[in-house]
Amino acid sequence: MLELKLERLRNLFIEMDRALIAYSGGIDSTLVAKIAYDVLGDRALAVTAKSPSLLPEELEDAIEQANAIGIAHQIVETHEMDNPNYSSNPVNRCYFCKSELHDTLKPLALKLGYSYVIDGVNADDLQDYRPGIQAAKERGARSPLAELEISKIEVREIAKLLGLSCWNKPAQPCLSSRFPYGEEITIPKLNRVGRAEIYLRRLGYENIRVRSIDDTAKIELPADLIQPFVANTNLAELTAAFVSFGFVYVTLDLEGYRSGKLNQVLFNLHSASPSDRKIIKTKP
Repeated sequence: MLELKLERLRNLFIEMDRALIAYSGGIDSTLVAKIAYDVLGDRALAVTAKSPSLLPEELEDAIEQANAIGIAHQIVETHEMDNPNYSSNPVNRCYFCKSELHDTLKPLALKLGYSYVIDGVNADDLQDYRPGIQAAKERGARSPLAELEISKIEVREIAKLLGLSCWNKPAQPCLSSRFPYGEEITIPKLNRVGRAEIYLRRLGYENIRVRSIDDTAKIELPADLIQPFVANTNLAELTAAFVSFGFVYVTLDLEGYRSGKLNQVLFNLHSASPSDRKIIKTKP
């Protein structure tokens, strides 16, 4: 089944002939870039959007992976932070982020003669709350992994099969996802979250999040690592570091890391107060 899906994925790119890949450096878009290059060679181009919501280390990883694959790679700047519909952080914030991305990529693709703009949305993403998918579709982007019903687990299996070193790389959504809906996103806030997560990575923790709630940093890591983390980490030193990044308080989420935790508000809308509902924009 896995080999069949891989064959179908390759055939899809053969039919496209030329493709520009919206390439973040995550495992999904890396797999798409790898297969696009294997099939299309110099008729495939990977483009990474540089913005304050992308960790510098993630940009470096994207560059390294593109070089390892061999695919042509460009970096463009996006300016979603200039849009108050994005920075005010409504529940459909991601729509405005992807609008900015694809409003940048589509003209570039047309200018350079690429027939398609391709993203790394997989089949599992369609089951989650992802308003950015709508923005991409409205601008004509295609999602081969989703079209062929390839799940996240299958993405990793295919990537491993193809020898991609990042096949088990933890998911790394944009830094804006660390803020509860309705809290304004600013560049200094993004920077402090980024520096805090880099700090934890350098301690050896990869699958983590630092949620930013006002002036509080809430550390999330897998539940089975909470006790070892407390026992083995110099907490006073960590707190001092986070304060130097701009936080006032530092806490540890005892529930543990859970992807999309801040989306819980979306499942409680029926009981939301009027003040809570004002952060929700149902239409872009």
